[in-house]
Amino acid sequence: MTDEILVAAERPYPVRVAPGCLGGLSDLVGSRARRVAVIHPAVLSDLARTVGRGLEAQVTYVEVPNGEAAKSVGTLAAAWDTLAEAGFTRSDVVVGLGGGSTTDLAGFVAASFLRGVDYVSVPTTLLAMVDAAVGGKTGINLRLGKNLVGAFYEPVGVLCDLDLLAALPPAEVSSGMAEIVKAGFIRDARITELVAQDPADALDVRSVRLAELVRRAIGFKADVVTADLREATTAAEAEVGRESLNYGHTLAHAIEKQEHFTWRHGEAVSVGLVFAAEVARGLGLLDAAAVDLHREQLASVGLPITYTGAPWEQLRQTMAVDKKARGTTLRLVLLDGLRRPVVVEGPDEAVLRAAYESIAVG
Repeated sequence: MTDEILVAAERPYPVRVAPGCLGGLSDLVGSRARRVAVIHPAVLSDLARTVGRGLEAQVTYVEVPNGEAAKSVGTLAAAWDTLAEAGFTRSDVVVGLGGGSTTDLAGFVAASFLRGVDYVSVPTTLLAMVDAAVGGKTGINLRLGKNLVGAFYEPVGVLCDLDLLAALPPAEVSSGMAEIVKAGFIRDARITELVAQDPADALDVRSVRLAELVRRAIGFKADVVTADLREATTAAEAEVGRESLNYGHTLAHAIEKQEHFTWRHGEAVSVGLVFAAEVARGLGLLDAAAVDLHREQLASVGLPITYTGAPWEQLRQTMAVDKKARGTTLRLVLLDGLRRPVVVEGPDEAVLRAAYESIAVG
């Protein structure tokens, strides 16, 4: 597979996926920019300064909290102030260096400052490479829920340097695999095959297998985003476009909030995928073998498939605030057979409860 994947949406941009591709950052920043802001978590301060030294521009380093704590109104406002104080103009560039929370925040800083400055995404985790950094969704969290404020804003480019994965702890690699496995269920049967053949090799950050999985997952998302950047095809009986990427995420976001974002996103998505599969089985859309496949694939790459942290009533209330809801109607992305995503509006509450009870086991 190619090392460069084109996302040909409203503003086409390349996603480079290769060891060492971070060296191409100066080309993406370009010669027009006199100032570059590198937004990064504290844990990546050394890497941020290494990146900055390779740029022919005045570099401002914007340090933000680690993880979901970065995606707050306070952190957003502080970043705006920093850019204003540094004299940023619309010809300057924001670089988001870090995991998905950092790239979500940095993208929204770029989208909103001066009504839009150029943005380059440099994801440093597996999850961010295959999920947050590709697709043009940016945002922050509010007290009542995740990603409730944001914008669709495409970067000028994304650099997925596979060498950066070597620094990840095993739990972070497993977390990223949730979105890769999800892509297999939704669209790409080859992903499912690659994981099933050798789950341990799939978790090896130096393996050819993982590199192919990353490229396939990004290629899948690029195709979806190219066709439907702003989630236009989301009516119940229409073709399911970008909203299919939310498969497993409705319960996942509720779990993340319940756990005060101490769970990794991929861990919550893993449980959410099993829940969605059980709902689909309860509605007669998936058979038992497909549900078992969900559990087998996710468990094989070290992800949780059960959750006992809250009663159903509490999680159901949180799910009602999900972005995909319309009025008082809950909408779930489910599968009507493997690789056939559908949107189900107002699913039977008894089926939802039974699905949750099937995963709420010790």
